[in-house]
Amino acid sequence: MTHDIIVLGAGMVGVGCALHLQAKGHAVALVDRRAPGLETSYGNAGIIQREAIGPYALPRDFGFLWSGMLNQRVDVRYRASEAARMLGPLWAYYRQSAPEHYRRISREYETLIALSLDTHQALMNDAGAQALIAGQGYLMLYRTERELHSFFEVADERAQHGVHHIKLSGADVAREEPALVGRFAGAVRWTDPWAISSPGDLVQAYARLFEQRGGALHLGDATTLRKTDAGGWQVSTANGHTLSARQVVVALGPWTTQLTARFGYTAPVIPKRGYHMHYARLPGKPLNSTVIDAEYGYVVAPMKDGLRLTTGAELARVDAPRNPAQIDAAEKIARQNFPLGERVDAEPWMGTRPCMPDMKPVFGPVPEVPGLWCAFGHGHQGFTLGPVTGELLAAMMTGETPRVDVRPFSPGRFA
Repeated sequence: MTHDIIVLGAGMVGVGCALHLQAKGHAVALVDRRAPGLETSYGNAGIIQREAIGPYALPRDFGFLWSGMLNQRVDVRYRASEAARMLGPLWAYYRQSAPEHYRRISREYETLIALSLDTHQALMNDAGAQALIAGQGYLMLYRTERELHSFFEVADERAQHGVHHIKLSGADVAREEPALVGRFAGAVRWTDPWAISSPGDLVQAYARLFEQRGGALHLGDATTLRKTDAGGWQVSTANGHTLSARQVVVALGPWTTQLTARFGYTAPVIPKRGYHMHYARLPGKPLNSTVIDAEYGYVVAPMKDGLRLTTGAELARVDAPRNPAQIDAAEKIARQNFPLGERVDAEPWMGTRPCMPDMKPVFGPVPEVPGLWCAFGHGHQGFTLGPVTGELLAAMMTGETPRVDVRPFSPGRFA
């Protein structure tokens, strides 16, 4: 079966690329080993984060670094043998997080985040998926006055870039979320983001839209990708068919560079694994909005399947054995304050965020490999930035001028 373009990977980024390439008039085949939206796009906190105009920097204060090295934190954990393999990328991440670098990176990053709601809105309208918006905004909850007022300054700075928020005292938090137990210094309510009741369902709704518009969705193994003598590309499907195309987009998240390395392209991905668990809702004790416990680095979000607790980052390779220590630690703290019932899932879900040392996603043509494109490295914001990435990549692939400068996100910066 011959197509114009094959997209490998049916997470939010891959589906976003497939839809926008299709909208440009291309015949597109979308291939994944599983149904759409079942990898990292499934397991996140479900927030389209319009407020996240700066990426997650590596904190450079001694307290964080020391507690991190001792592996005592809830938000960041590591396995010594595996973190040792990442020392080069982690050192680059530390250097890029310095203020003089981070300001430039954030200016570039903001150009993508600024388009996140608009690009999702367009796809949601076409897919009839508006019912998946569970609420507007979320809470950044703080336990100490010092950290709260420090974050108030961050919020005021973001307000200068058109990001909206409301400052809440501890009493305000108690009124908004009466089911929370304990005293809190206060919170910032970001009012622009959208909370989604089931991230995987949203990806699947976009994938159905792709099929309704004539797109071909296949189960298949991306590692079967090969060049043809004629200069095109082929990949095998699970039912034994061969798909052919002149161009291919690799959007496999943390697995992307494992495939592109076969064709000469690598990049220093830092895998940040995350876990989630669903809990039953307690009668008469609703959680009204998604809440990030900012000082411990976990999220509790009302979802279709219950209250979802998601963890921060575990530094471990994609295929390393699961380690429940991080989510167990987060649950122990969360149960002291949040209305969590019994565990709903048989075991914690796990996925991997592909993060780059310079905190920016990677999308565009793979250097010196004609017809090979990639879209990965979105870190914590693949769910937010998938449609934006798809729009910009589609413009590049069709020779149009993207509406933002895409040079900062070029794969060539790691060549």
